[in-house]
Amino acid sequence: MQPNNHPAEWKQPVEQPAQAPYAAEPTPAQVDGPVVTLTPEPPVIDAVPMQPDAPIDEENVSSDEPNFEPVRWQAQEYIQHDKGQLWFVAFAAVFVVLMAIAIFLIKSITFIILVPVMAVALFVYVNRPPRMIDYTLSRKGLHINDRLYPFGEFKGFGVIHDGKEYSVLLLPVKRFKPGVSVYFPEAAGEAIVDMLGARLPMQELHLDVVDRIIRKLRI
Repeated sequence: MQPNNHPAEWKQPVEQPAQAPYAAEPTPAQVDGPVVTLTPEPPVIDAVPMQPDAPIDEENVSSDEPNFEPVRWQAQEYIQHDKGQLWFVAFAAVFVVLMAIAIFLIKSITFIILVPVMAVALFVYVNRPPRMIDYTLSRKGLHINDRLYPFGEFKGFGVIHDGKEYSVLLLPVKRFKPGVSVYFPEAAGEAIVDMLGARLPMQELHLDVVDRIIRKLRI
């Protein structure tokens, strides 16, 4: 801006009252009293108590098959028969015949040694006391101690009455697989037959001469 060249027109500036220096706005820390911060309240949600999951009972799962309670019983591994003097005579006769065949016909040292070893093992096996076994029939199959035999492995079953003893024989699906024979007390027979009959066809079985000999010798 250029200065004014006319001094007559110049006027003395009006004096202004003294003013205080600039003061900044007070910070939150300098404000007297507590500082309150307003936050939105969370929405209220109706709480519904959660029901605990009920345990799944495999035995009571609904299916087309009748729902039976598991059947449990104990029985001996096999029925031990008293062996009279005739049994030991027959056992010795069979041993002598096998030894004669091994010496005079086969003429094999290996077979000659194997015959007495087999005879001793068989003698010990058939004379040992039978074990007491826990049996359970469930929807899955037959439990013998800790081993499970599923129903799918069998094509049928039959009940065998041998004197005072009752047993059930499960017939395998595979041709050359041996069946499973289980003894049971007469009091549990109805429940066992009903449980098996609901899942496997029942067949009429009879012991032939060979089966009776095997049962008595427990081979």
